[in-house]
Parts: sequence; C-alpha cells; structure tokens
Amino acid sequence: MADPFSDTAQDGAGRLVAEQLPGDNAAPVSVGELALKLKRIVEGEFGHVRLRGEISGYKRVASGHAYLSLKDDSAVIDGVIWKGQVSGLAFQPQDGVEVIATGRITTYPGRSKYQIIIERMELAGEGALMALLEKLKAKLAGEGLFDVRAKKLLPFLPRVIGVVTSPTGAVIRDILHRLEDRCPTHVLVWPVKVQGDGAAAEVAGAIRGFDAIAPGGPVPRPDLIIVARGGGSIEDLWAFNEEAVVRAVAGCSIPLISAVGHETDTTLVDFAADLRAPTPTAAAEMAVPVLADLRLALDGYGQRTERCARRHHERARERLEALVRVIPRRDALLGPQRQRADDLGARLDRGLERRVTLARGVLDRSAGALRLSVLERQLAASHDRLTRTWRLVESLSHKSVLARGYAYVSARPSGVVVGSAAAARAAGAVTLHFRDGPVDARLERPGGKAYEKASPDQPSLL
Repeated sequence: MADPFSDTAQDGAGRLVAEQLPGDNAAPVSVGELALKLKRIVEGEFGHVRLRGEISGYKRVASGHAYLSLKDDSAVIDGVIWKGQVSGLAFQPQDGVEVIATGRITTYPGRSKYQIIIERMELAGEGALMALLEKLKAKLAGEGLFDVRAKKLLPFLPRVIGVVTSPTGAVIRDILHRLEDRCPTHVLVWPVKVQGDGAAAEVAGAIRGFDAIAPGGPVPRPDLIIVARGGGSIEDLWAFNEEAVVRAVAGCSIPLISAVGHETDTTLVDFAADLRAPTPTAAAEMAVPVLADLRLALDGYGQRTERCARRHHERARERLEALVRVIPRRDALLGPQRQRADDLGARLDRGLERRVTLARGVLDRSAGALRLSVLERQLAASHDRLTRTWRLVESLSHKSVLARGYAYVSARPSGVVVGSAAAARAAGAVTLHFRDGPVDARLERPGGKAYEKASPDQPSLL
C-alpha cells in the first residue's frame, strides 16, 4: 500500500498528476474539441430532416427569433426558428398544434444538447389546421373581438364603398356589376393578395388604410368596407383566419361586411365583421338598396302625402261648413246692437237739446249782471283794494325803514347781509346801505389796527 504521506507521485487509479504511460494510445482532447467533433458528426449524418411532432413551449424573443420544442409520446427535441424564417411562416405557431418541421439537426455546445434549426414548418394535416383554428378562435373570442354588442349598423345608402380584394379575380367584377344594377355607387378598390405568403399582411394593411383616410380629404373616406374573396379550401382561405386580419377587422371604425368564400365557407373574419355575407354578390346586395325600389317607395310616399293633404283639406272644409250652419245669421247677431245704438243716439240728441237750453238760461242770467254801471262799481272797488294793498307793501319794505334813518350792512365783495358784530369783524370790509345810496367802510380794532379778513374756508357769522 502506497504511503499517503510520500512525496512521490501516486500511480494507478489514484494518480494525482496525469502522465503518459506505456500503452496509452488516446491523447486527451478538450471539451470544445469533443463538442466540435460531435457537431460535425451530427450535422454530417443528419443534413436535413422532416420531423412530425406537437409544438410545446413556443416563444418569440426580442431579437425576433423563436424557440420551441417538438414532442411525441416518447421524446422531445428543442428547435430554433431564426427571425427571417419566422416572418415567412404561413401560420402563427401555437402550443398543442401538430406540425411537420423541416430543417437540419445540429448541436449546441453551450448546453451540451442537440436541436433542430427549423427552416420550414407546416401543419400536419387538416386536423391540425382545424385545431389551430379553434385555438385562435377561442383566444380572440375571449378578448371580446366577436362580441355582438360591438357590431356597427350598416349605412342605408353609402356614398363611397371600399372593397378589399384581388383586382384581377371574378369577385370584384361581380361586386361592381351588382352595385351597378342595384344602385350605382362610388367604389374604391384596394388591391391585395387573397392567398399565399404575405396575403394576411396585405389584407390587414388595406383595412387599416381605409380606416385611416381622413374625412374631407382628396381621397373620399368609405362609408362601408367589403372584404371579399372567392371560394376555396381551408388552406386557400387561411389568410382570413390570421390573427392580424381578424384584429384589423374588429378594430375598424367603418362598418365592414365579410364576403369570404362561398356560403358554406367560414373564416374568423366572419365573426369579427359587422355583417357576414354568404357570397361577394350578396355583400353588394346588402350594401345598397335597389334604386328602382327607392324611387317606387318615394313615389308611394308622395302619393300618400298628397292623399293625406287632400283628406285633411276636405275634413277642414266639412268642419267649416258644419260651423257655418250653427253660427247665427248676421242680422240676428247685430240686431240688438243696432237697436241699442239707435236708442243711444236718440237719447244723445235729447240730452244735447236739454244741455243747450240750460246753458242758454245761465247765459241770459249772466248777461243781465254785466251792465256798465255794475262793472264800473266793481272796477272802482277793485282799484281801492289794490291801492290799500300796495300801501301795506311799502310800509313793510326795508326802504321805508331806511327812510326813517336806519341802514343795513353787507360784506364786501360777496354782498351777504351782515347780521351781527362778529360777522362784521370777520368780514373786515363792509358796505353800509342808506336810503340814498351805499357807502363802503373798513372796520378797525381799537388803536387803528384793521380786522383780519376771514379765510374762505372759515364760515361767516351772520
């Protein structure tokens, strides 16, 4: 037994330091070298493969690449779809859908695993396609995209109709002919692919494009949109089951009719649209009324209006005639008033005559009192009264007081009568009014000093 405390290297299975021993024919390789050899072997053996399995754990990362697993009852293999291939897929991968993936097997040394680089992916039969359709339908229905309460009413007579369809197929011709037969209308066609790669993106873009047209612009905004395509298999109509197209239809603010396929064909767009038409021709019939029927209806309304007006006129005339029969005649209505007017006229004449007689008697009596001698006596008496009154006025006038030697004082220059010594001293300069005229004077204090005149702000003492 080797001494564990010996300073010599251990040999056999318990060696600490690797040494080249006689008989060793395998030189050691690095992990990376081994991973590279495995990668070459795997890629050389499995250049391209087609795998059938169920999608599990599908996710798309920020870089645009997608990662998933394909599984069956006994095994699981990881898969990668690079960004360029993801955008080219004909459907949106979902967990639980059985697919056939075409690609190449490779290894990923960073995690010591093998995986498939998927270049193309297809649904594994019509059953898988229907399963994918049901999953997407349930998802979108859960979000409320098919809610009947969100459906918009179609306009009765749209002025502009936008049609999203192929410009070369029979569908657009059928729609235009049907519109021309029923009610000629301005039609805008947005040409798109209706199947194959890129069809879903073009249809969704056309719907959003019509919805983005501003009212009143150079391009008229449609009042109604028709999304149309002829019949075909479920694969042919798959573009109208794509999530992008369904969301564009559900989010459109313009009323939209779905006319995809024949009457028995059903797509998810039919559930999201405001109205489903069994055929493109039926969509045109739903979009506009028949012009001839409108004219006939208008003529009928005109005739009904005329009959109503005539009947109203006749009934009004009947009511008037009935009223005329019960209204009293003019003579019967005006007879009492006429008689009363005659009576009042006669009474007025008699009253005027009596008034004139009374007035003449008063005038005769007054005329007798207007003799000249009576007037002279009355005039003399009035003159005496006037003379006595004037004498009384003169005796009460200030002039008679001045005539007895009195005078009154007024301040200069205002002319206000001074009624007290204090007011006179405050005025300083005064005027003495005598019988024969005024005399100006100035008041002085004892000793010859004049009184100061009061300022305009000081009140005068009267």
